[in-house]
Amino acid sequence: MDAYGHVNNAVFLRYLEEARIDFLFRPEKNFKQGSVVARHEIDYKRQLVHRHSPVDIELWITQIRAASFTITYEVKDGDQIYVTASTVIVPFDFEAQRPRRLTAEERDFLAEYRDDDEEAVVA
Repeated sequence: MDAYGHVNNAVFLRYLEEARIDFLFRPEKNFKQGSVVARHEIDYKRQLVHRHSPVDIELWITQIRAASFTITYEVKDGDQIYVTASTVIVPFDFEAQRPRRLTAEERDFLAEYRDDDEEAVVA
């Protein structure tokens, strides 16, 4: 909470990070080879006043490329949307210190969560 009594804009990045980590690092589907955030885009739709009850974060994949993918989010409570956002993720080889291509397993996992109403999968 900031001085105005609402959730600070930077806190929303942490909310998105928690949702993204929960999504990408599930025990059965895991980006073990590594990935990094290349870009965040956030649109603040309305103020979220500090409270003890949680908000929902829905996420889905809107673009899959050979060496990146985009996660799109809504931070909401019922029909009330507080934030829409997207994050471009780049698979990364930390040992070589360079980007890498998505593996077939990663691509298949992401495709399960792609919204068909959004951009098509790009190879």
